[in-house]
Amino acid sequence: MFYFLVYFFLEVVITVDIAGKIGGLATFFEIIVTAFIGLFLLTNFRYTLAQSMNALMAGTITVDEFQKMNLMSLLGAILLIIPGFFSDIIGVLLQFGFFGTFVAKKILHLKDKKRTQKGEYEDAIDVEVVDCDALDK
Repeated sequence: MFYFLVYFFLEVVITVDIAGKIGGLATFFEIIVTAFIGLFLLTNFRYTLAQSMNALMAGTITVDEFQKMNLMSLLGAILLIIPGFFSDIIGVLLQFGFFGTFVAKKILHLKDKKRTQKGEYEDAIDVEVVDCDALDK
């Protein structure tokens, strides 16, 4: 609830400040244009997702990177549809990989898993499965 109030406060302050400088008509057109851009990004999200799937299958990105990239891109497109300058700024920044990764690490508290060798992760637990029936014989 606190984060929503902070977001709402920043949205109102930034929108009123920028709208006061550029005028009401320009603000109206900015809201319409960014809403169409957000809708365009949402309708073409399947192509972005397909490219990410190809990169995942090729092994150039990890599953975590795949999830972060697509989640942040989707969230950015939704923020572009919401009227307001602050949400538009954040929505545009989330379309870029660096800012999306920063948000995922800092705000969502996701940490990167580091590979020690190909296919092995540092925090993985190795186990050995033993068939109990084979031991009795």
